[in-house]
Amino acid sequence: MIESVKAAFSLPDLRKRILFTIAMLIIYRLAANIPVPGVDLNAWLLFSQQESGNRVLDFLNLLSGGAVQNFSVMAMGVYPYITASIIIQLLTPIIPQLEELQSEGETGRNKLNQITYYITVPLALLQAVSQIRLIGLSFGGGTGDSLSFIMPNFGFGATQILPTLTTLLAMLGGTMFAIWLGNLITEDGIGQGVSLIIFGGIVSGILPGVGNLWTLDTTARYFTLTAFILLTIITVFVIVVIQEGQRRIRVTYGRRVRGRKTYQGQSSYIPLKVNTAGMIPIIFAQSIAIFPPLIASLFVVDGSTSAVNSILLAISNFGGNADPRIDPWGFGLYWLFYFALVVGFTFFYTDVMIKQQNIPENLQRQGGFIPGKRPGRPTQNYITMVVRRITFAGAIFLGTVAILPGIMELTGVLLNLPGIEQSALVIRGSGLIIVVGVVIDTMRQLESQLVMRQYEGFF
Repeated sequence: MIESVKAAFSLPDLRKRILFTIAMLIIYRLAANIPVPGVDLNAWLLFSQQESGNRVLDFLNLLSGGAVQNFSVMAMGVYPYITASIIIQLLTPIIPQLEELQSEGETGRNKLNQITYYITVPLALLQAVSQIRLIGLSFGGGTGDSLSFIMPNFGFGATQILPTLTTLLAMLGGTMFAIWLGNLITEDGIGQGVSLIIFGGIVSGILPGVGNLWTLDTTARYFTLTAFILLTIITVFVIVVIQEGQRRIRVTYGRRVRGRKTYQGQSSYIPLKVNTAGMIPIIFAQSIAIFPPLIASLFVVDGSTSAVNSILLAISNFGGNADPRIDPWGFGLYWLFYFALVVGFTFFYTDVMIKQQNIPENLQRQGGFIPGKRPGRPTQNYITMVVRRITFAGAIFLGTVAILPGIMELTGVLLNLPGIEQSALVIRGSGLIIVVGVVIDTMRQLESQLVMRQYEGFF
């Protein structure tokens, strides 16, 4: 592996791509420290030292690399873009025009990406307003009082509209800048840009999290760090095993005659991964999980005691302030909802990917067939059946790892082990899946580049 890394840096083109990717990630991290205009930084510092107690903000903060905690222009990260991508993927099977674009190859995909960007802009503005409102509700005891101290000029009155627009446009600009950096990495760097942006945010939050564990008293400190290291190693090992697991379907190719030469039939296989969808369902599920609280926070009326306002307030805090000691039902419902989202998106995205690959058509074109299965629809039905069976295991695995923080927190409470509970604040199963998935995908891209240039790969 060390030789492969040396080989990668010895090639000018590959070295340029790697250094470019690192430079873009550094620029993103620097931008994540630029505060939003209109924020009273002294007031925000005072409030941010408190526990928000809101899991939605904790998720956003983790995946933006602390940008929420810094109240940065990058506080939304690339999540409006991901939400827009989900909308497009859900609408594609329903709207024929979108389905046609998807089947048009590179040109169609570029048009779909353009539509995704158009949808991202209003979604980003909507999320900016709702995220600011959610911060006010989270640190203001559910009343939104803290927002008047943190952002005294935020509102839609005659004297507030200009500062508010400045704030919203700054947050929109931060999101679009992050997406642009991601696209630059995809085109001129190594790996999938948007995923690497999220990866950079998660990794940058690990060291501060471990530092917080070190501030505990001596006994709790060593137990917590030991629990954190062991759980991380075990989780990463299991993730890699599942990510690399596959079911192989045998394919036979008939005799082929080319000119005067006859080629004997050969056998090969179709590798179907246990977790075909990779880390995408986790990212999708997180985007959907945070969407209802963000929208509900827009309509919460400060100080109102009406039934409708109470429902909106409950939705905006859904799972956010649920403590297994105080509200076990709310705690359990939140993590069950999140688990169901991950499992559902795993099946959905796997079906989308298998459909896009057109395996039966490609086999027919190449003169191949699956023994015992007729070409065409029977082959498609067989592949779909096998994929769904192995996806069941992959979906349950993804869902379980995603709710790992909840399991750890509950274990810490039931067994009175604060170390386990504290580790849950640092280790996020969903974050680990994204990190491991991005690392594996990026290394595979590097490997393919090395193999093309006749060097040995990483694996």
